[in-house]
Order: sequence, then C-alpha cells, then structure tokens
Amino acid sequence: MQSKATKLKFTVLVEKNEEGGYTVTVPSLPGCITQGDTWNETIANTSEAIAGYIEALRTLGKPIPIEIPVEVGATL
Repeated sequence: MQSKATKLKFTVLVEKNEEGGYTVTVPSLPGCITQGDTWNETIANTSEAIAGYIEALRTLGKPIPIEIPVEVGATL
C-alpha cells in the first residue's frame, strides 16, 4: 500500500541584501535560514533548506510544525 505524499507549505521571508543577493528565513521553522546570489538560486536553496529541516525533524522523531497564517501587519 502506497502512502500519499503530503505537500507542506511554509511562509518564507525574503530580504534583499544591500551587498547583493537575498537572505531567507522560515518563521515556522526556527533556525531555517538560507541565502542566494540570485532570485532563482535563493528559491532553490530555500526549497532545499526546508526539505533538509523537515528530514532532520523526521529522523529525530520530532513533530513537523503546522503553519498558522498570520496577516502581514496584523496586530497580535
């Protein structure tokens, strides 16, 4: 019996660096940070960083965070 693949989605924050390139953080995955020199490289690195983070959680038997959407500019 095959299990269905689950597609996870996470909000990422992309910051354009003054010296060039981009830095990305994933708020729902503490410590998941990556960067890239170009937009395409940054997106590819972000996908790889998230996949690696999730794989590490699974290996350690830790729960995968479920993202709760927050409206940008919302007051908590």
